[in-house]
Amino acid sequence: MKRFALAPALVLAALSLSAPTIALAQVPAPQLSLDHRMLLRCSAAFALVANGQENGNAEALRYPDLSQRGREFFVRASAQVMDEAGLDRAQIAAALSAEAQDLWDNGTLEQVMPVCLGLLPAE
Repeated sequence: MKRFALAPALVLAALSLSAPTIALAQVPAPQLSLDHRMLLRCSAAFALVANGQENGNAEALRYPDLSQRGREFFVRASAQVMDEAGLDRAQIAAALSAEAQDLWDNGTLEQVMPVCLGLLPAE
């Protein structure tokens, strides 16, 4: 699988999830449910693909356009996890970044996308 042009942390920043100035590595890792992890993993996957689509990456363009629905999922899922798990902005940013980095490092984006696409609401 080809790598996308930007690092996962930049993708998250590009989707307007503004992290505070605190270093994300200093944020304690929250205990998240399996459902929360899946929401965050799919949010990260959508962010990576949407960024690839924006940059014309052929691998990313194989998926449906995620510029709107993927972004909406990202925002809603992030807010849901923040509320339900009691996370602050720094913690949600750290959790999203960790999921994106894991997808990036392990090359598992293609494996999770079919499941994640099933979570998108119908157009």
